[in-house]
Amino acid sequence: MQEFQPTIKFDVNGLIPAIVQDANTNEVLMLAYMNEESLQLTLEKGETYFWSRSRGELWHKGATSGNIQSVVDVLLDCDADTLLIRVQPAGPACHTGNQTCFYRVYRP
Repeated sequence: MQEFQPTIKFDVNGLIPAIVQDANTNEVLMLAYMNEESLQLTLEKGETYFWSRSRGELWHKGATSGNIQSVVDVLLDCDADTLLIRVQPAGPACHTGNQTCFYRVYRP
């Protein structure tokens, strides 16, 4: 595997979408956004940190609930504008108590 630090393409607001996936089951747990600081904290501390667009502040996943996400891998897509973060979750990912934020089914 090639190791390098490509230029990450943050959007005009300084954010990049981060898809969070359970490393054991491959289930998609959530989608959140990261800025440079939250990505750096995630890489340094080995737990997920995000940027809350609604609150306008950093957010450590599980700081309140205890449902932390221990980082296994951080992958960057081919366009360098989306992250895939594979984690070992310590509980549900969704604030509703569901294992994943993607629990609603829509069938057109």
